Amino acid sequence: MIDPTTDFVRLAQEWRDQDPDPETRAELDALLEHGDPAALEDRFGAKLEFGTAGLRGALGAGPNRMNRVTVMRAAAGLARVLGPGRHVVIGYDGRHNSDVFAADTARVLTGAGLRASVMAAKWPTPVLAFAVRHLGADAGVMVTASHNPPQDNGYKVYWDDGAQIVPPIDREISAAIDAVGRVDELPLGDDWQTLGHDDIVVPYLRALTALPIGDAREIAVAYTPMHGVGGATVSEAFRVAGFEVPVMVSRQAMPDPNFPTVAFPNPEEPGAMDLALELAAATRADLVIANDPDADRCAVGTPLPGGGYRMLTGDEVGGLLAEHVLRHTSGGDRLVATSIVSSSLLAKIATGHGVRHAETLTGFKWIMKTGPGLVFGYEEALGYSVGSDAGLPVHDKDGVGAALTVAGMAATAKRDGKSLLDLLDDQARRYGLHATAQLSVRVEDLSLIAKAIERLRTHPPVQLAGRTVESAEDLSQGVAGLPPTEGLRYRLSGDARIVVRPSGTEPKLKCYLEVVVPVEGEDVAPARARAAQELEDLKKDLAVALGL
Repeated sequence: MIDPTTDFVRLAQEWRDQDPDPETRAELDALLEHGDPAALEDRFGAKLEFGTAGLRGALGAGPNRMNRVTVMRAAAGLARVLGPGRHVVIGYDGRHNSDVFAADTARVLTGAGLRASVMAAKWPTPVLAFAVRHLGADAGVMVTASHNPPQDNGYKVYWDDGAQIVPPIDREISAAIDAVGRVDELPLGDDWQTLGHDDIVVPYLRALTALPIGDAREIAVAYTPMHGVGGATVSEAFRVAGFEVPVMVSRQAMPDPNFPTVAFPNPEEPGAMDLALELAAATRADLVIANDPDADRCAVGTPLPGGGYRMLTGDEVGGLLAEHVLRHTSGGDRLVATSIVSSSLLAKIATGHGVRHAETLTGFKWIMKTGPGLVFGYEEALGYSVGSDAGLPVHDKDGVGAALTVAGMAATAKRDGKSLLDLLDDQARRYGLHATAQLSVRVEDLSLIAKAIERLRTHPPVQLAGRTVESAEDLSQGVAGLPPTEGLRYRLSGDARIVVRPSGTEPKLKCYLEVVVPVEGEDVAPARARAAQELEDLKKDLAVALGL
């Protein structure tokens, strides 16, 4: 038996005694009975920090896990910051306990004197983001871990503008959470509103029909929601917009929190798109589309001339959508925005169309704060918010709206005898080929990430892949008017750039590489081959510099 006088044992007993969940209570009873000090320390020696991404972590007992006590404390903190009488909309995805966490949030909020409206079903994150503004709510909560592994869940908070929270609101909520006492002493209510399909999904889909979809509809789409909640909403969105409903990967069509067919439920991960690409080949689809499990991201694949398919990068899709939106909107005070880790192509597109361009820290919460006139925002991790002259229907990334717009763009190109690859080549000829790649390192020990970044700080590279490092910026000091953030940015000779930063939601170190290669004549293929080789050379040298 563990010494019952140790702090972790006392903390575990106190947690168990207030925990309304029999599963996590049993988990703690087993740890206390069998004596597992390391497991107790892992659960009680730290806590999930509430930040601008809300909460996200593995399911389990204790403050360092996602569970009903953690969620009820978060809801109580949010209630204290908002105050009685305020209105909060709550959504949830198909992960383990998402519906339970949503109901607990509603109980705590209504018990504290707030109004709560809970989605009637498992709907995409962009539906929740839309609902906040559509209903004039003061805040929103989405229970989701997006594209994290199956054992995770999360808690994302939106403010009255329909965008994710930014400082100082996150710090205020975090401090309020820390002041919450035992959750079994919180007053709980049961008088929340339930939002049905006609209340919120129908208005959301109606808003999407204002996007620059065009009038071409002849396009065959192979689609996967990747065991997430996007399937029904995407199918209905295509039908409402007049498209043929995409053919769906049957094994991934329904929400399944175990994600049995993929190692990681993220379209960017190796192998995640295999079933969708097989379906596309079998059905001779003109387009491949995938959402992540909460359908706020959108992946796009297109046929190759010689057979097979190629998945486009987030930057490639971002560049195509940006120019498409700017060609289908009007007004001189338009704005497009992206993050510092995304391609520099967007700035050139903005200049070419005579509109403003903004660069932000990583995260859609920052993109949405760039100012009035925003008609398009994206980040390279497959996140897009597409707008029209009526503005942005969703103030967050929206994988459903992006899917519709990509389908319309591809259908128009098909009618004109072109493909998305042709459109990419057209852009490369106009602006130069902007090729990007990512070097991503997943770790078990988070201290390795901090050590790798510190190694670069103390021993900055002078050359990488034969290119001189012309400038090195420490993003933690704040650069170009941006708030401080952990990371480094290097500008290299020959028009290349590297950004190194830790992931905000996963145990990963991410490195974002870009090279710009001029296109000589009409044939873009030589520039693509050169860019691919240069990116590989940069990856190799950067990996050595990182020491990982």
